[in-house]
Amino acid sequence: MLENEVLRNLHTRRSCRAYQAKQIKEEELETVLEAGTWAPTGQGLQSPVIIAVQDPDTIRELSKMNAAVMGVNSDPFYGAPTVLVVLADTRVRTYVEDGSLVLGAMMEAAASIGLGSCWIHRAHEMFDSEEGKALLKKWGVPHAEYLRGVGNCILGYPAEGGTREPKPRKQDYIIRVK
Repeated sequence: MLENEVLRNLHTRRSCRAYQAKQIKEEELETVLEAGTWAPTGQGLQSPVIIAVQDPDTIRELSKMNAAVMGVNSDPFYGAPTVLVVLADTRVRTYVEDGSLVLGAMMEAAASIGLGSCWIHRAHEMFDSEEGKALLKKWGVPHAEYLRGVGNCILGYPAEGGTREPKPRKQDYIIRVK
């Protein structure tokens, strides 16, 4: 197998579930956001929208909304100082796949520059709710009526114990047909 920087990054990136309280640098955020905008999308239609949230009060509000979907009171964002909400235009057939590729690209970019990240589900429930729709309106998100949440990407500097060792790859991951 050929070895390169992309594969090394894929091998070492892990979801982070504990963060330092310190906010990430603007240039780091810009790098991660840039990666998201270059993720592939169906027919190049670029259906996703990324909302970068660093305001602590808004993050607490989003965390409570996400926790309510799960029926818990804990912080599903693990104290991360940055939340990237990815929504996508439902008028595009590949909107879920498009948003998923954006999230993956951002998590890989984050790892490549030393940031921790984790995909947090339940964005569609959060932004299908009246509370979520009101936030999109408050934020002035264009065409919000067509957007559906795909996922949340939390970002920050990993805290001690924030990541785990990788699990071994399963034996039947690849099936070759020749």
